[in-house]
Amino acid sequence: MLAQTIYHWIIVGSLLLILANILANLRVFDGLRPAEPPENPPHVSILVPARNEERSIEACVGSLLRQDYPDCEVIVLDDHSDDATGAIVERLFADAIQVRPNLNVRLVRGQPLPDGWTGKNWACHQLSQAARGEFLFFTDADTEHAPGTVTAAVAYAQKNRAGLVSAWPRLLTNTPGEKLIVPVIVLIGLAFCPLWLQQWIQRKPERAKGHDVRGLGVANGQFMFFSRRAYTRIGGHGAVRAHVVEDVTLGREIAALMPEGERLFNCEALEFSTVRMYRSFAETWEGFTKNMRAVFDDRGMMFWLFGCFQAACFFWPFIAIFFAPAPLRWVVGLQIALIFFIRFLLAARFRTSWFGALLHPLGLLLMMLIGVNSWRLSHGRGVVWKGRTYKPEI
Repeated sequence: MLAQTIYHWIIVGSLLLILANILANLRVFDGLRPAEPPENPPHVSILVPARNEERSIEACVGSLLRQDYPDCEVIVLDDHSDDATGAIVERLFADAIQVRPNLNVRLVRGQPLPDGWTGKNWACHQLSQAARGEFLFFTDADTEHAPGTVTAAVAYAQKNRAGLVSAWPRLLTNTPGEKLIVPVIVLIGLAFCPLWLQQWIQRKPERAKGHDVRGLGVANGQFMFFSRRAYTRIGGHGAVRAHVVEDVTLGREIAALMPEGERLFNCEALEFSTVRMYRSFAETWEGFTKNMRAVFDDRGMMFWLFGCFQAACFFWPFIAIFFAPAPLRWVVGLQIALIFFIRFLLAARFRTSWFGALLHPLGLLLMMLIGVNSWRLSHGRGVVWKGRTYKPEI
């Protein structure tokens, strides 16, 4: 009984610390705001890697062609698609040029994938070589952007002297599987990443002198707005060529330079950008399987420790409520109340699915099963994504 009492109060304490971290993160987690272009607008390269994206590429590219920013180029790289992706982009560009003959758009055909590279990193590397912008805006083919997005991103980057602005679009989820699983990434990101500490260091970079702060880096590959200077300084996508979860690793590369004055900002773009990451439960399962083991690189023990801690805090209370001794059930009930408060808080702030928040235990159970599957495949035949097999460096 004493051991159980101590355990359950440790979980309460952990959830309170997680809630405190989330609240601290939300204080510094501002958003893109409508802006006017600067008097001398820097050239922006909008870069879209695309492989077999015929379902979403028209909406994405169409939204980018409607940007109100006065000096930008749109470059799409067709990464050996075996569907109509390239043809759709060609048609969109041709139609747009008829209306605006001076429009700066290009469709690049991807080169064969070299050994040691993941497909997306190789595509982004080629895009960076084709780009001429002072800012490089990498965005995924399943995103859509309001006309003022680039203008707002430039204003935010210049105001904060940012080497990388990584904005979080609004997550669109239609099927039950998407609603259960996809919003969990917001929970994990805000619960376990101390973005407030990142901002505290960036206000006075000398605070990080002599410390390895790489682990504070986090970024979202759906919206990565680099200054060319910072992108070149870290070695671009070539520096992370073999990484499956390249966005987090690029964020860590920028964070490693915070003691030298480099600046990384995560913010929300709920009014500007949307993304539907997956379109079915099967796609959601496959996509998260690709990423979950890979995000920990060669730290296999950390993968399991993190998974067990997450399960203890966010899943086990829903089982324990049926088995805990009567005097402890109110403590377990407090744990469950804290979990739902956190989920509802994040659902309201980031406009994610209330269905997923209400069925939190099922969503987290599915996420844990995906984690086990990710480990199994990563240590076996490898994970398959868009017709390519990846085996993370573990």
